[in-house]
Amino acid sequence: MQKRSLSGKVGVLLFGVTLICVCVAFGTPSWLVSDARITGAQLNKLGLWQHCFRSLPNPQEADAPRRFFVGCRWVYDPFTTGYSDIRDFLLPPFMIATQFFFTLCFLLCLVSFGLILLFVLCCDPEQQRYVQLILLIGFLLLASGISGCQAVIIFACFGNADGWMPGHENNFFGWSFVIGVIGSVLALITSLLFLVEATVQRKKRDYLKESQMRFQLESRA
Repeated sequence: MQKRSLSGKVGVLLFGVTLICVCVAFGTPSWLVSDARITGAQLNKLGLWQHCFRSLPNPQEADAPRRFFVGCRWVYDPFTTGYSDIRDFLLPPFMIATQFFFTLCFLLCLVSFGLILLFVLCCDPEQQRYVQLILLIGFLLLASGISGCQAVIIFACFGNADGWMPGHENNFFGWSFVIGVIGSVLALITSLLFLVEATVQRKKRDYLKESQMRFQLESRA
C-alpha cells in the first residue's frame, strides 16, 4: 500500500504553513496598530500578550492624569508601577476570550505537530492504528481551526471598537491579526485534507482485505 495519498502529502505541507502562521500570530504584538503618520497617537501596537504605548494616560485618571505608560510591556508585567492597576482596561472580557481561544488553537497545533511527525516518520499503512492516527490529527486540527476562527472573529468585532484603545479611528488591524486569520483558516483546510486521507486509507485497507479474501477463495477452489 502507498504510504500517503495526495491529500495526505498536501496536508503535511499545508500544516507546516499553518503551524508557522499560528505561532507567529500567537507571539507577535501587531494585532492592532496605530497609524504611524499620527504623531499624537497614544497607542503604538498591541498583541495577545504585549502592549506598546507611545504615551497612554492612566485610564483611571481621565480628568487629570498623573501617570503615562510608554514603551512595550508584557500584559501581565508585575514590575512596572501602576501597570497592574490598569489590567482590567488592558484585558476586557473579549480580549481574555481572544487569548483563550487562540491559545487553544496554538496548543492543538503543537499536539498535531507531534502526531504528524509520528505519521510521517514512524507509521505505515500496515499498522493497526494508522487510520485512527490520521483521524485524530484531522479532528485536532478541526478543533484548532474552529478555536482560532473564534478568536479572530471576537477580536475583529471588538478589538477596534470605540471605548477601548484610544484613537480607534486611526487604529487598524495589523499583520499579526492577518496572519492569525490565515493560520486559522488553513487549520480548517488542513483538517479536511487529513480527514479525506483517513477515508482514502480506510478504503485502501478494505479493498486490500477483500482482495486477499478473494484470492484465498480462488486458491481453495
